[in-house]
Amino acid sequence: MASLKGKVATKDGIDGEEIPQLEFPFPPVPRPNGKFITFEGGEGTGKSTQLKLLGDFLHQRKINNLLTKEPGGTDIGTELRQLLVTGDKDKFDAVAECLLYYADRRIHLTNKVWPALKEGTWVLSDRFADSTVAYQYYGYDKKVPLETLNGLYKLTVGDFKPDLTILFDLDPKVGLERSYKKSLKMEVKETRHESRGLEFHNRLRNGYLEMAAADTKRFVVLNADKSIEDLHHEVIRVIAERFKI
Repeated sequence: MASLKGKVATKDGIDGEEIPQLEFPFPPVPRPNGKFITFEGGEGTGKSTQLKLLGDFLHQRKINNLLTKEPGGTDIGTELRQLLVTGDKDKFDAVAECLLYYADRRIHLTNKVWPALKEGTWVLSDRFADSTVAYQYYGYDKKVPLETLNGLYKLTVGDFKPDLTILFDLDPKVGLERSYKKSLKMEVKETRHESRGLEFHNRLRNGYLEMAAADTKRFVVLNADKSIEDLHHEVIRVIAERFKI
């Protein structure tokens, strides 16, 4: 590597030499017949249950599919998940959380999601990048600039996006009550975000709805205040209409 000692840096380069611009090109991810479908929503909205039911439905239709989640979709992601969703709510600030979530996301994409899509597998993910915007931007009352989040997305994800995002919308008070009851059965309490209080989760919900309204082609919003069976039928209706299966 050439030494820069004694050289003068200007806006045009170093001693007249052009400074190479860093670029992070991401070639399009081949998806022969695979689809990337993400489930989003606040705590206790039933995403995980509906994801499993959709996987079963697709298997019945002879469609290969892979269920995954963020954080925790890989071995390393499982370790990161324990850091992010357990313990004291104030052990990280919003910036540290963003960096950890995007580290998990990059590993998740390169090790699991993209290879599966290249093989034509449908990938169903419980959360993706919209969660980071909802929690770390809206939830934290916009303490992390949106430009920063967009930059992290471009760096780690590129132009890749889900084929469909289903947002499960629910009154946060109801969702938190559901989540609390679920946590009573957990050996490891994954309740770090639940402990942030109702105002945080109201901002998060409003943020999700704003994102959905801004991208109606990708998002479908479902009322999650329904029985598991009724909500499953709604999910199947959306999938069948969108992908003609």
